[in-house]
Amino acid sequence: MLTFLAVSVYSGDVKGQSDSDIYLISDELNDRAKNLQALVEYMDEKGYNFKPLVEDSRFELYEGITERFTSSAERRTPTLDEYKQILGFDAKKSEIQQFIVNNQEQLIKAEQEYDIPRYVIAAIIGVESDFGRNIGSYNPLNAYVSMIAEDYRTEFARAQLEELLKFTERHELDVFELKSSYAGAMTFAQFIPYSLNRWWVGSELFNMDNNILSVANYLAHFKNVTGSVERAVYRYNPSQLYTDAVLSLASDAEQMFE
Repeated sequence: MLTFLAVSVYSGDVKGQSDSDIYLISDELNDRAKNLQALVEYMDEKGYNFKPLVEDSRFELYEGITERFTSSAERRTPTLDEYKQILGFDAKKSEIQQFIVNNQEQLIKAEQEYDIPRYVIAAIIGVESDFGRNIGSYNPLNAYVSMIAEDYRTEFARAQLEELLKFTERHELDVFELKSSYAGAMTFAQFIPYSLNRWWVGSELFNMDNNILSVANYLAHFKNVTGSVERAVYRYNPSQLYTDAVLSLASDAEQMFE
């Protein structure tokens, strides 16, 4: 079954390819099958019955998951202006004022409780999910297993799988019903499973009030660790371009209310 799953990601016809190309594909499929088998054994040792998950009809491997990481905007964009263009910064800027008005009470509550500026909270939700409209089209379990199959950041992906299963078991969720980014990040706040288990506030993942408080809770923790809001934002996504874009959007939003 695991070998079939590894092979099934290649739906293309190999006709017209040279023997050497076919052998390369075969070797890659064998490597992925071995990686999947090793994952099942690892998760079994950790106390998870993982084989039924990879045998579920909803399980799939995402082809090219490694490339999604290595070609991300943070890695391929040399300037802040270009990065902002990729993010759709101007559109987010045009929407953030109304988002703050619509969620003013909860943003003020988060600011007072966690000592994080409401504009920074709003900016992160805007950058991460277009203020809740874009939560991703991937499944987190499939995303992390795909990383492991391709032998990309395997230790990270294994750790996130464990955190994901802890979260879904605790909240009695069907893991295949969840949507995420290609990196396995979920909710309007785009929390990876490790963060969900530590800084998520509330039970409902797609309640905006919970997302606002959770972003504030996360930033407050790392503000205490690092000493500043800016460095806390950097911990949200370790990219200076990301940090600068979030803080720029937050500054623009604050000026709208002066």
